[in-house]
Amino acid sequence: MTGPLRILLVDNLMIRRYGNLRMGPGRKLMCGAIRNNWRLCEFSDRDMARLLAPLGIRAWGGRIANEKLVLTARNFRPDVVLIGHCDYIQNWALERIREILPSVRMAHFNVDPIYWTHMQDQCKARMESCDGIFVTTAGEPLKQWLSGKNFVAYMPNPSDPSMENQDNGAKTTFARDAFYACNPNPVDPRVAFIADMRKRLDGKMNIDWFGLDGKPTIWGAAYEEVLATSKMSFNFNRREGDLWYSSDRIAHLMGYGILTFQSARNDLQRFFAEKELVFFDGADDLVEKVLWYQAHDAERAAVASAGRSKYHAIFNGARVLRFMVETLLGEPYSEDYEWATEVYR
Repeated sequence: MTGPLRILLVDNLMIRRYGNLRMGPGRKLMCGAIRNNWRLCEFSDRDMARLLAPLGIRAWGGRIANEKLVLTARNFRPDVVLIGHCDYIQNWALERIREILPSVRMAHFNVDPIYWTHMQDQCKARMESCDGIFVTTAGEPLKQWLSGKNFVAYMPNPSDPSMENQDNGAKTTFARDAFYACNPNPVDPRVAFIADMRKRLDGKMNIDWFGLDGKPTIWGAAYEEVLATSKMSFNFNRREGDLWYSSDRIAHLMGYGILTFQSARNDLQRFFAEKELVFFDGADDLVEKVLWYQAHDAERAAVASAGRSKYHAIFNGARVLRFMVETLLGEPYSEDYEWATEVYR
């Protein structure tokens, strides 16, 4: 290889949201590539499919978007292609890219819960076409996507200091004591748990529950404003107990220096101590700890800032991306990644 590594990152970059963006992992990896001084080219599959759709027919737009992805790879000549949650991108396009660039290495990354059918289908679809698959859950279930020619590995939810760009642990004035933001459906197992929490905590502290009881969900700059003005928050996942799994919400909360309450069942104690992340075991334990930190603000601030420092130190997008690239290229690891044991071949 001559010159800096060249990465083609294919993901939903939400151009057609016109700035009402989500703080997604794909964009964090883009930032990580730049911080690593690697050459980057972005391709937003959904936006291109809709832009190129003749007469607004998305199926045709999808076909054309695949052809344009092949053209992009031909022109850009990447060393690495990373493919996110890209339903429009077909394996025939990836095979065409490999014909044009025989030495290219490709990987699919997926941050959805491992038990979702759609997530499983996406990983199955990339087993044969990609050299590797990265997911945000660890453990033996990853072996189901081994083809004999690829690897499957754990990746943390990345942060970036340009996005998680404040430290609420250093603040003393807030718009609310705590918040939780979600977009649940009636069968979401979190609904009953959150209802119980509201009975126990509402009236004892100022909590906003976005996405519940008619309070609108929040996105983009409105979400970032809530992050910047909140003292504490909860990282409730739809299902707890999957090894090292969390939604990417954890990067937003801890990255902002918000005191974060996390179920103990996912074993994130592997990475964070109680002085960095507050683990709870059931509703009674959670309520007790929330009220204790509400009454002990100095301790709240210390844990929140320590958690922020730790998250940005070990899970920043540049470091996570280096791990992904080194794994994908089969290179010796440049440092001791705390999660590197979770690579299956």
